[in-house]
Amino acid sequence: DGRLTFYPGNQTVDLPFINFMKRYGTVFLNAYTNSPICCPSRAAMWSGLFIHLTESWNNFKGLDPNYVTWMDLMEKHGYRTQKYGKLDYTSGHHSVSNRVEAWTRDVDFLLRQEGRPMVNLTGDRKHVRVMEADWRNTDRAVNWIKEEAINLTQPFVLYLGLNLPHPYPSPYAGENFGSSTFLTSPYWLEKVTYEAIKIPKWSSLSEMHPVDYYSSYTKNCTGEFTKQEVRNIRAFYYAMCAETDAMLGEVISALRDTGLLKKTIIIFTADHGELAMEHRQFYKMSMYEGSSHVPLLVMGPGVKEQQQVPSVVSLVDIYPTMLDIARIPVPQNLSGYSLVPLLHGKVDENEVSPRGPRPSWVLSEFHGCNVNSSTYMLRTGKWKYITYSDGHSVLPQLFDLSADPDELTNIAEKFPVIVHSLDKMLRSVVNYPKVSSSVQEYNKRQFISWKQSLGQNYSNVIANLRWHQDWLKEPKKYENAIDKWL
Repeated sequence: DGRLTFYPGNQTVDLPFINFMKRYGTVFLNAYTNSPICCPSRAAMWSGLFIHLTESWNNFKGLDPNYVTWMDLMEKHGYRTQKYGKLDYTSGHHSVSNRVEAWTRDVDFLLRQEGRPMVNLTGDRKHVRVMEADWRNTDRAVNWIKEEAINLTQPFVLYLGLNLPHPYPSPYAGENFGSSTFLTSPYWLEKVTYEAIKIPKWSSLSEMHPVDYYSSYTKNCTGEFTKQEVRNIRAFYYAMCAETDAMLGEVISALRDTGLLKKTIIIFTADHGELAMEHRQFYKMSMYEGSSHVPLLVMGPGVKEQQQVPSVVSLVDIYPTMLDIARIPVPQNLSGYSLVPLLHGKVDENEVSPRGPRPSWVLSEFHGCNVNSSTYMLRTGKWKYITYSDGHSVLPQLFDLSADPDELTNIAEKFPVIVHSLDKMLRSVVNYPKVSSSVQEYNKRQFISWKQSLGQNYSNVIANLRWHQDWLKEPKKYENAIDKWL
């Protein structure tokens, strides 16, 4: 969650290496994902293009594997490149459940798809390496810096993709579980200041926006939760962030030990955040700040120190930034704009790129599971405008983030003129009713071909996906709902 990298969010947990990057570099106060889910978000980051252009609609459908990423271009221009850990941008190899849930969002049923969020404490005060796979990849990155990078005669670019902070799979929920277990050890939990944890306010279920209600239900969050449960989920999530910060620390230390720190640019960001029980949800797949606001910190030669940038930026800006840093010509068709002028502390309009000034807005969109309608978010100035589907069958949302940072009051009906102008601005960027309709057609086509590929097995497979706990109560009813949709 990007808000943990600056005040007041950073009061809840000790993140020493994030703080180190802030001291010696630049932090972006308003950085957003272009889609709050792994695969589409990474597709945007690696391609520099918005979701409706890559058509990376869900966790199964990412970039075309032959797409030329910024790393490919850097390699072509003489950089030594290395990637470790989670990439997830061509296809997430996510479960069949994930795919089918994304395709069947328009079916008229409501089924829980995730395990109920819960916490799990493991090990003792000496147990540091909880997420072992991430630590192994961090070790590989560190060894590469010490053994390879130090001896290179050419410039290098190293990518390390971590899974943390991300809930763990929940075996108690059956074979097709989601990831709803917040897991950490006492070692990391001690880094969290319990008194600073805010218990989020919730609207009553009857007052919730219909799309939020659907998300809360499919994420298994509509039941009763005690304050203590909510506080623990948030604390364990922050502890997982502290463990992630330590991995960043290993990379920074390796660069310092090899004398490379002063001549290396480091970028820290994420594909999406985590709601951690805000708005009665956990996980991502939402345009609320916890899910869509990502961290973005940069340090290194030429980057202004102790700088906080308030401009809205998003992950599509990474592509032109990487090329700009490497002095490689930036393609003209990109959705993003280079962050280099901002990193150098130039906010003067005369210092603009050949493509003209950076827009004053960012766009995020979502077409995957746990949400029953294509969602579009435009963030500009103090406003966040969220609209759904064709723009009229579901009510839009408007939040004034300066007056209502927790996004508790939808003021769309109160400010029709602002809604109208933001909607017009959004439509000039993307014809969103048309995109929503093409996603609906894609979902249907995909579902039909998947159903045909199963033949006789279809009824059994679909009943036993992640929603099995609800589905198996009335399997015929739900199969009929799908037939009616088709």
